[in-house]
Amino acid sequence: MFISPVGPLFLAASNQGLVALEFDARLPGQQTIRPNPRDLREENKRERNRAVRFEVRLEESAGVMRPYVCELEEYFAGERREFTFALDLRGTDFQLACWRALVAIPYGETRTYADIARVVGRPQGFRAVGMANNRNPVAIVVPCHRVIASDGTLCGYGGGLDIKRKLLELEGALTGTLAA
Repeated sequence: MFISPVGPLFLAASNQGLVALEFDARLPGQQTIRPNPRDLREENKRERNRAVRFEVRLEESAGVMRPYVCELEEYFAGERREFTFALDLRGTDFQLACWRALVAIPYGETRTYADIARVVGRPQGFRAVGMANNRNPVAIVVPCHRVIASDGTLCGYGGGLDIKRKLLELEGALTGTLAA
């Protein structure tokens, strides 16, 4: 657990890179890498009907997490605009395309869901982009907070709109309608 200016953050990494960066307080129904016995019972039922399964084993290791925490501390201090550590993103081809498009949004800038839909080759798929953002396992680093509604307002963020606003303020991205 990393205590950040926007609240506690849960980080998890594999040998390939950062797998998860989650807000400690999640909205109902929001995905998590952390096991919940109730969720696991339901998931096990569903997984029996599928061929694909993977096991997650969590071990606490401050040393392994240090490079990630260091860059996050620099980001929150306003000293880092780009993360350099590896990511181990796991999702559908469409989700991965959306998440890559998010990573390409420059610090201090925003894009609309429609913009991202066009980038990933699905110009009418702005709702699907919203769902891919909702499934983003690595908040902040895969910056879904930089995606706004077509009318320029803030909408839909797993950490809540207050945190989205704080992140955009930190990056200097709030202008006009967004600042309201």
